[in-house]
Amino acid sequence: MPLASLRPLRSRNFALIWSAALVSNVGSWMQTVALGVLVFARTDQPGWTGLVAAAAFVPIGLLAPVGGALADRLDRRRWLIVTTLAEMTFATVLAVLAGTGHDPPAVLVVLAFLGGASGAIGFPAYQAMVPDLVPAEDLLGAVSLSSAQFNLGRVIGPALAGLALLSHNYGLVFGINAASFGATVVALVLVRLPKPVAPHDEVGLVARLVAGARAAAGEPGCRAAIQLIAIVALLASPFIALVPAMSAVLDRGGVSTQVGTAILVTAQGIGAVAGALVLPTLAERVGRRAMLQSALFVLPVLLVLYGLAPSLWLSAVAFLAVGAGYIAVLSGLNTVVQMRAPAAVRGRVLSIYMMGLGIVYPIGAVVQGGIANHTGVRTVTVVGAVAMLAVMAVIAALRPGVFTSLGDPGAAAVGRGVSFRPTEERP
Repeated sequence: MPLASLRPLRSRNFALIWSAALVSNVGSWMQTVALGVLVFARTDQPGWTGLVAAAAFVPIGLLAPVGGALADRLDRRRWLIVTTLAEMTFATVLAVLAGTGHDPPAVLVVLAFLGGASGAIGFPAYQAMVPDLVPAEDLLGAVSLSSAQFNLGRVIGPALAGLALLSHNYGLVFGINAASFGATVVALVLVRLPKPVAPHDEVGLVARLVAGARAAAGEPGCRAAIQLIAIVALLASPFIALVPAMSAVLDRGGVSTQVGTAILVTAQGIGAVAGALVLPTLAERVGRRAMLQSALFVLPVLLVLYGLAPSLWLSAVAFLAVGAGYIAVLSGLNTVVQMRAPAAVRGRVLSIYMMGLGIVYPIGAVVQGGIANHTGVRTVTVVGAVAMLAVMAVIAALRPGVFTSLGDPGAAAVGRGVSFRPTEERP
């Protein structure tokens, strides 16, 4: 594997949290697949699969700014422990209800929302903590490795979920996810971080949110990354929520919809892991900005191929490439914000970036899922991808500065007060 992608694992704390997060994400992906399959089995409607996926992401848009403000004020490690325990609680409730058969679609949507809310107010703390875990030159590698472990969970989780769902034991899947959160809690208890610096200002929450929004709007790279992630979330990202519906319309050669869903999600995860491991080395060779800009144009082309594939196995091959392209976009844009956001407001700026994904993705998932009820999931996927490609072309022609601002901040970052402390040491 490329050395540049593995360098962050030399940092003890990063390696510890990364390993525990992998265990947790295996459980989370098992639950994600099981929820989508369960809702589709109960309703036979793609719109419901989009709705339950949206419910898990809406809190990111609603609560991520609050989580960002708290991340810039509280002890980030302790706050993550609290929010992870909350996620464990809601997963346990979901397991009990599914195991006893009290699992109507509306209840599943509510529990997905509550679990998403717990993660939304905690994840900005992790995001803001990453630059303090590794040296600056390893930051893209750290972000990419975080994406790799997230998607490695996407590979392992759906495969395990597929086995469990052969017996339709949804409660078992949700229970495994609840237990997996314990790995993250243990890792956070064991890590040692520099003592948090207490904030000097005593302004209220609203004022802190406003200050974070101004910082995000005033930094060109952060502003561009937030705008671009919103476009991607609306036009491209809904393919994630619609995987169960896509599996249902493909020629599966006798494979069930449940297993077909697991195969597709696993294929995307394999592609994402491979892409995440290659990204740091590729960025060193061609430049991070050039790599990211290329990925923004390649991703919609790959989605068109996925949408047009007639069979499960051809679709899975296309989904491998989609996984690599999608992770290149997400990791690249996230790294722009990590590198360019001023250290004092990093948590809040990152939360605004997450809000761009968290608000727009659920809207896109619900809208595209509703349209798919009438036009078909293939048509929606292809049209959304073509629209994204057109938008990227317009930006390149009329507003090239958007792409230019995605470059490395260089020495100017030090002057702005961006802090990258190489210490000895989403989840």
